Amino acid sequence: MDYTVKPDGSLAPNEAGDGNKKQHQGPGGPGGPGVAIGAPQAPSAGPGGEAPEALGGKAPEAPAQAAPGEVIKDSNTANFVADVIEVSAQVPVIVDFWAPWCGPCKQLTPALEKLVRESAGAVRLVKINIDENQELAGQMRIQSVPAVYAFKGGQPVDGFTGALPESQLKSFISKLIDGAKSPVDAALEEAKAALEAGDAVNAGVLFGQVQAQDPSNEAALAGLIRCALAAGEAGRAREMIDGLPADLVEKSEIAAAISAVELSEQGQKSGDIEELQSKIEANGKDHQSRFDLAAALYGQGQNEAAIDELLELFRRDKKWDDEAARKQLVKIFEALGPTDPLTVSGRRQLSSLMFS
Repeated sequence: MDYTVKPDGSLAPNEAGDGNKKQHQGPGGPGGPGVAIGAPQAPSAGPGGEAPEALGGKAPEAPAQAAPGEVIKDSNTANFVADVIEVSAQVPVIVDFWAPWCGPCKQLTPALEKLVRESAGAVRLVKINIDENQELAGQMRIQSVPAVYAFKGGQPVDGFTGALPESQLKSFISKLIDGAKSPVDAALEEAKAALEAGDAVNAGVLFGQVQAQDPSNEAALAGLIRCALAAGEAGRAREMIDGLPADLVEKSEIAAAISAVELSEQGQKSGDIEELQSKIEANGKDHQSRFDLAAALYGQGQNEAAIDELLELFRRDKKWDDEAARKQLVKIFEALGPTDPLTVSGRRQLSSLMFS
């Protein structure tokens, strides 16, 4: 539904039959779980963690206007036109309607703030506390929170209700800014390309710049670990890993980088490649030597040969050493990434052997 700005600054919904207005999916559309607006609930901390002030029956004072470069701010009914309608004529604005008693709001708001900051000005975020701005919530027909509207060109163009995962929030913002990459995403893409091209130095600089702005950025941290490994500084990579908090260690990109470091460490301890090959030629059932050979090959960057040796070991004895060959293959696939051709081919061969 589209809205028209009335002379007094309020919003009025257009009639459904107004055929010259573009329809959009507003906050009534599908989304994650939200909290219906009904009986009053006890106030608690807001989505940013701050406890709201008691209202005491007084209308909230209008906050100062946002500075031109301010990308995240709190607003209210009095400043809605200036903060949202007018600004959205220049840059898309996301409006987050929340309430202090809303649990999902405390998950959604920080996620939105993070992505808006990463956009570096490509989109702005305005937060509206519906308890303090009930008239505006009524005009916007907010029935549950969190409720999010996206404004562009002075009109709401999209929206959702409930707390969405970060991947869907990224898609929501990407659509709003016509698919343009945020400076952070562009820097990460450039850094990954540099690392793949063997330029660990420049890749490390770019990853470091992103990590300086966002210390917990998963892709940047994983990239820095891989850069250290690519530069032959496995010890520094290990120090970085040991300094990570437990919640970041479990992130997929970081876990994959850790696997790469662990495989490199194993390769350094596995022995001489030629000696291991000689042992296997003398005794094809020397499974430990074949396992060590695979580790040594991977440590020397011979990834395909390492995978072939582990597949052969698994073919010969699937249960050897508590399925060590299969587990090592899975670790290599994780380190290489799911789209690497060696991962795709290796997984297919492993699956064939498992069910043969």
